[in-house]
Amino acid sequence: MNDRNEPLFEDIEGRDRPGLSTSIKTYFMRHAQVFFYSLGLLWRAPFNLFMTAAVIGIALALPTGMHILLNNAQQVSGGWEGAAKVSLFLKQNISADQAQSLANKLRKLPKVAEVEYISKQKGLEEFRQRSGYQAAIQALDENPIPATLVITPKLQHNDAKQVEQLASQLKTYKQVELVQLDSEWVQRLYAIMDIVRRGVTVLGLMLSIGVLLVVGNTIRLAIQNRRDEIVIVKLIGGTNGFIRRPFLYTGFWYGFIGGLIALILVFISLLLISGPIENLAGLYQSEFALHKMDFDTILTILVLSIGLGLGGSWIAVSRHLREIEPR
Repeated sequence: MNDRNEPLFEDIEGRDRPGLSTSIKTYFMRHAQVFFYSLGLLWRAPFNLFMTAAVIGIALALPTGMHILLNNAQQVSGGWEGAAKVSLFLKQNISADQAQSLANKLRKLPKVAEVEYISKQKGLEEFRQRSGYQAAIQALDENPIPATLVITPKLQHNDAKQVEQLASQLKTYKQVELVQLDSEWVQRLYAIMDIVRRGVTVLGLMLSIGVLLVVGNTIRLAIQNRRDEIVIVKLIGGTNGFIRRPFLYTGFWYGFIGGLIALILVFISLLLISGPIENLAGLYQSEFALHKMDFDTILTILVLSIGLGLGGSWIAVSRHLREIEPR
């Protein structure tokens, strides 16, 4: 059971020393044996295995599901920011000819792609159709809706900063009563999404620490249960690396099975909510479909879960193995 780099009895002539290929083959065979041996030990207590792996799976599934939903929300709103427009509400005393003259003037600006003129009457008609207050509108003595110019910036000037600069420039015209950015709510939505994304990151970090603690505590209990066996192995020459190996592979299996449980939970959750989301999109005449997990997401979750399992087991073994020494 000696696992040292140097042999116990050195052959000066080197005739009995194994070749490089034999050493590599033996090294991988030892790891393969421990790899499946650790799985066999876990399989003998399936309930304990499932409980620990389920905790890992739930801890990873929650931030993963929220991250996927955020990505879907970002894809839906991705085209909204590019459709930013500026609405100019003109003063009530501005006539139709003056409004048309201002529209022609604004069309010559280098940042402006299109200017749409909405007359007072057309604006009132649209408000009547959308508000549902036909009776109240008919009772008015005069039209309270001002003439409006809807300005679409050119594509190369359609980012949030340049649109705000354009809006500030348009405020200087004396015919303008109010300037409104139609993309302000989109910017607020992106700010909220950024807060939620950071919250998901913090939640993921906290749950990852929790996974490390769960795996570490489970491995610590396994070490204590096999304390006598570890002492015997050390007495006959077993190194810490040799003793550490099965515990590390145990952490690997916890992480791997926990990652599979996380993927199953996320898949089932997305499957359950995809139908209602598509029905909601249909009400808005949208063909949006919920994007589920891709290969990169699946691979990331498995690698992360395995890494957390190995990390938790390494911390536990490194700390507690030094405390077990033959007397």
